[in-house]
Amino acid sequence: MDEKQLLQHYKQTGNLDALGKLYAPYMSLLYGVCYKYLQDAEQSQDAVMQIFDELIDKLRVYEVDNFKSWVYVYARNFCLMQLRKNKQITKVDIEDNLYESEQSLRDNDDKKWEEKDFEKLETCIAGLNHEQEKCIRLFYLEQKCYKDIADLTGYDIAKVKSYIQNGRRNLKICMERK
Repeated sequence: MDEKQLLQHYKQTGNLDALGKLYAPYMSLLYGVCYKYLQDAEQSQDAVMQIFDELIDKLRVYEVDNFKSWVYVYARNFCLMQLRKNKQITKVDIEDNLYESEQSLRDNDDKKWEEKDFEKLETCIAGLNHEQEKCIRLFYLEQKCYKDIADLTGYDIAKVKSYIQNGRRNLKICMERK
C-alpha cells in the first residue's frame, strides 16, 4: 500500500500497524526536526514517540493529503509548544535555596527554645492564611525544597517563595506580639 492507502486504511480501521508503517520511514526525519528545536537527544527521542501517540487520534480527525509535509509541520509545532512550556518553568538557583534553608536552621539552633515558645509558634502558624501555613509547614517542618512544595501544592515556584517569605514575616510579627 502507498501512503494515501495506508492513511485511508488507518482512518477507517484505527489499525496501529498501518499507522506504524506510515510513520516509521519518517522517524529519523522527525528526530532531526525535534533535535533542531529542542537541542537535546533524549528530549528529541521522547518527542518523536509523543508525536506518534498524538497522531493516533489526530489522523483519524484531520484530512491529510501529503503525510510527509503534514507530519513535518506537526513535529515543528509540537517542538515549539514544548519550548514555550519550558519557558514557563521557573528555574530556581539551588544555592539560594540551600543558603535560605541553612540560614533558617542556624537561626533556630542559635535560640534556646522552651515548650511555651513552641506553643506560641504553633498558634502563630495556625493563624497564617492557608497558603502561607501550608508552605511554611512544608518548608520548615518537613524540610521540602521550593520545587517539591510547588509540585505538592500546585502553586508555581514564585508563589511558593512569596508565601514562605510573607509567612516568615507574619510569624515573626506574631511571635514578637505574644
